[in-house]
Amino acid sequence: MPKQAGRLVLIKVDSTGAGVFVTIGGMRTKSATINSEQVDVTDSDSVNQWRELLANAGVKSMSMSGSGVFEDGAAFGFCVTYCLAGTIREWQLIYPQLGTFEGLFQVVGLDLAGEYNAEANYSFSLESAGEIIFTPTP
Repeated sequence: MPKQAGRLVLIKVDSTGAGVFVTIGGMRTKSATINSEQVDVTDSDSVNQWRELLANAGVKSMSMSGSGVFEDGAAFGFCVTYCLAGTIREWQLIYPQLGTFEGLFQVVGLDLAGEYNAEANYSFSLESAGEIIFTPTP
């Protein structure tokens, strides 16, 4: 797989609830973490006391975050509104040469900052609130 510029990675939100996705603008950093919780089923009969895990039993989750330079755009306004209201909405994380992660997320953190002699900036955190579907790029 060829290398990919980080600026091409996008985080988008369904702004209407009807599948109309808009890009969160001004982002410089985007990241995601996928978790699959383990369920330990080790007992006294486990071979040589080696840990045993139960397949497909733990809770799965995904976290996304982004930060960047504040732009006065409607898409960022959705982040603020959704955070204040606790709204769960469809989001996408797109890696053009890898694929798209899509599912329900809640904005669980939002930071706004601006130093006197610098740009206004922001960062936000999302936590999955349902199944996440990964669609590979063809």
